[in-house]
Amino acid sequence: MSDVTVELGDDHVAVVEIHRPPNNFFDVALISNIADAYEELQAGRCRAIVLCAEGRHFCAGADLTSGTERTVGELYGQALRLFEAELPVVAAVGGSAIGGGLGLALAADFRVASPESRFSANFARLGFHHGFALTVTLPDAVGQQAAASLLYTGRRIGGEEAHSIGLCDRLVATTEAIVSEAKAMANELAAAAPLSVRAIRATMRRGLADRVRQATDHERSEQERLRRTKDFAEGVAASSQRREPDFTGS
Repeated sequence: MSDVTVELGDDHVAVVEIHRPPNNFFDVALISNIADAYEELQAGRCRAIVLCAEGRHFCAGADLTSGTERTVGELYGQALRLFEAELPVVAAVGGSAIGGGLGLALAADFRVASPESRFSANFARLGFHHGFALTVTLPDAVGQQAAASLLYTGRRIGGEEAHSIGLCDRLVATTEAIVSEAKAMANELAAAAPLSVRAIRATMRRGLADRVRQATDHERSEQERLRRTKDFAEGVAASSQRREPDFTGS
């Protein structure tokens, strides 16, 4: 797994790191590799995981200019495995978590960020529909009203606002401190009784995977419908050209 590395320490905490800098765009293979890492770790002595990324951004999402309905289905099938995994995960969100990258961050149990971190469910700004189970995870994290605001507008927020609404759990002063704080949080989890943590986590997340499966089935359908619109083509073009989109509702 050259694009995903795993380092397990004597403290029972594993660091799973994504290596597709600078933006760490994902595809089916990358999400599958992360899920493989989670499953292998839960079969051993690991008690908690830190998910981080090399480069400027935690994850800027998927490449929307490629992919078929089958690919999207495979992607969400692999994403479901992240929600089915048994170990608690702390995401170290350095830089930006955008679009599907926000979905990846929200698949973790907790998130650590800094004021320089950026979060955006930017789908409406692309003429697209959100995915990666944000239908479920974003309202669970920030509440229905805040989730609706973020999804309808596609606006980008910084780490301080993300922390104030519950999108991230711990805020550190600098980007450089994010991973160390995520490790500290994972150490707290690993210091608790491991069987208890797994049992409590399973209870707290009971039914989550089923909700994710239902949500991604609907999200995929809407994504495929909107992918064929002129607004989607305009949104992607405007994003690549760094200009404001001119949507026509067609």
